[in-house]
Amino acid sequence: MGQVSNCLSALFFNKKIDMSCDITAGRVEPCKDAVGGINNIYIFNYADLPESGFTFDATDTDVIDVLGSSLTAYKYELKATTNTLEQTITASRDNGTTFFEQALNITLKKMTKEANKELKLLCYGRPKILVETNNGDLLLCGHEHGLDVTGGTFATGGALGDLNGYTLTFSGSEKVPANFCVPATGTTIADKLTNLGITTIVTS
Repeated sequence: MGQVSNCLSALFFNKKIDMSCDITAGRVEPCKDAVGGINNIYIFNYADLPESGFTFDATDTDVIDVLGSSLTAYKYELKATTNTLEQTITASRDNGTTFFEQALNITLKKMTKEANKELKLLCYGRPKILVETNNGDLLLCGHEHGLDVTGGTFATGGALGDLNGYTLTFSGSEKVPANFCVPATGTTIADKLTNLGITTIVTS
């Protein structure tokens, strides 16, 4: 009986399993033409950007071709080197889990009573945010669970040259990294946003 059990165990554990996590391509060293930094972010109220409106690319299923239709986004211009997006991989072999922690840090200059109100509401909500990088890429953060404001300041410094404004940290946990959003057509950012389904961009 013991020999039969050992044979069955050997057959089971030596069986080749077709894994959906097997990679399918290599990667060459790219040209040195990339730059860092964030140009703009486009904020969506959580309920205004449902996953049911997403269209994913048929070939590259992590890429979003369409976000929806008649969408409204709130544009925040970012002109500082302190604006960053970092995604941290959190994986556990013991638990068999992997997820991605997204951290978006932004700096907004000049405090105003209007900005105070809007940023307070951002802290209350869990928005989804489309990040426009200086490379011209569009990355959707918080696409399933949204993002939370987990830190920041409303501050004015002590010296004349110090920041008078806001710093915010948005944090989120997702099953996949921030999705590239690449519509079927469009070369300029304005065209891409329109073809993703964003028809109204509020700038002030």
